[in-house]
Amino acid sequence: MGYIGVVNRSQKDIDGKKDIQAALAAERKFFLSHPAYRHMADRMGTPYLQKVLNQQLTNHIRDTLPGLRNKLQSQLLSIEKEVEEYKNFRPDDPARKTKALLQMVQQFAVDFEKRIEGSGDQIDTYELSGGARINRIFHERFPFELVKLSQYPHLREEMERIVTTHIREREGRTKDQVMLLIDIELAYMNTNHEDFIGFANAQQRSSQMSKKKAAGNQVIRKGWLTINNIGIMKGGSKEYWFVLTAENLSWYKDDEEKEKKYMLPVDNLKLRDVEKGFMSSKHIFALFNTEQRNVYKDYRQLELACETQEEVDSWKASFLRAGVYPERVGTKDFIHSELLANLYSCGDQNTLMEESAEQAQRRDEMLRMYHALKEALNIIGDINTSTISTPMPPPVDDSWLQVQSVPSGRRYQRLRGRAPQTCLMPL
Repeated sequence: MGYIGVVNRSQKDIDGKKDIQAALAAERKFFLSHPAYRHMADRMGTPYLQKVLNQQLTNHIRDTLPGLRNKLQSQLLSIEKEVEEYKNFRPDDPARKTKALLQMVQQFAVDFEKRIEGSGDQIDTYELSGGARINRIFHERFPFELVKLSQYPHLREEMERIVTTHIREREGRTKDQVMLLIDIELAYMNTNHEDFIGFANAQQRSSQMSKKKAAGNQVIRKGWLTINNIGIMKGGSKEYWFVLTAENLSWYKDDEEKEKKYMLPVDNLKLRDVEKGFMSSKHIFALFNTEQRNVYKDYRQLELACETQEEVDSWKASFLRAGVYPERVGTKDFIHSELLANLYSCGDQNTLMEESAEQAQRRDEMLRMYHALKEALNIIGDINTSTISTPMPPPVDDSWLQVQSVPSGRRYQRLRGRAPQTCLMPL
């Protein structure tokens, strides 16, 4: 890029405590009075060298700014959505805590359902399937799903306790149902088998039952039940004689079956358990319509009560024969419908939604990074608008150095003699 001459302080000047300002003044005087440099004195000296170096640095910065600006903008865009939630962040805002709790429970429910149904983004076609896969999800994958709640450790701990307790309870009930089904199958006696004594009579009875079933009048069960959810103004709970067939559920005033009170088709009906009332000792189950229609008069469901749990189970088995199946309330339904209520019943929601120290630190760091990126982009914008690039001076023609006839030793000796005072700075 050429040479710029400067006059440095000699050792004598340094020993004599010659200050920088006096040295710069002496340098300026030297170039203005020297016959070889006076015509280019405005392009010599330490101030001019400083100016040229600053301009070179400025030009270099301007050349690299576009790439730097693009990188900073990409980083800013990548964190802007998350930072938007933090701009007006107030840790003690109850509305924010409620919203965060709802969002986390909903997201947890969605993620849990994906894992169970195998519709998530982490599917392995070489892995276990069926019951073995579900077992692995409950015992291995489930704890990892809760890791996403690590920013709220109290919430994570309480949610894990509630859901795990529910799963353990359902696991026990499922095993009981499976064992009951096995016992039923083991106890079954096929009276229609030709080796069974009285096969001919059994075959005849079977034929008669088939004809009755075809007629749609097969009586599955009869017995007393109490309609539990009729209000006091309408007579209150009352016991009736019920007759269940393959197509209808009818009830009468008494077991003589002369005065029919109502007949309810069993199509689109399902069963669900109902908790016992505070003042009631009876065991209750309910019938409801899967199409959200009223089951009986103005009632959405018909609550039926028995004296013992054994009677309830027996009636449920009879309804199964009529094609009325229990409502399926699995872990997914529990998470969607009851998990939030269980969390609210735990006590203080403020404690539940306390942030972890790591989350608070991460939020502060994210905000600092965001503001630093914004400030950096503003500085880059100022540089683009306030700086001016100027071309560097043309290279100095130093061909005369190659054709000098003076012996090299003498020339170097002369340069060395003047080095404390004058030197050329290559660029």
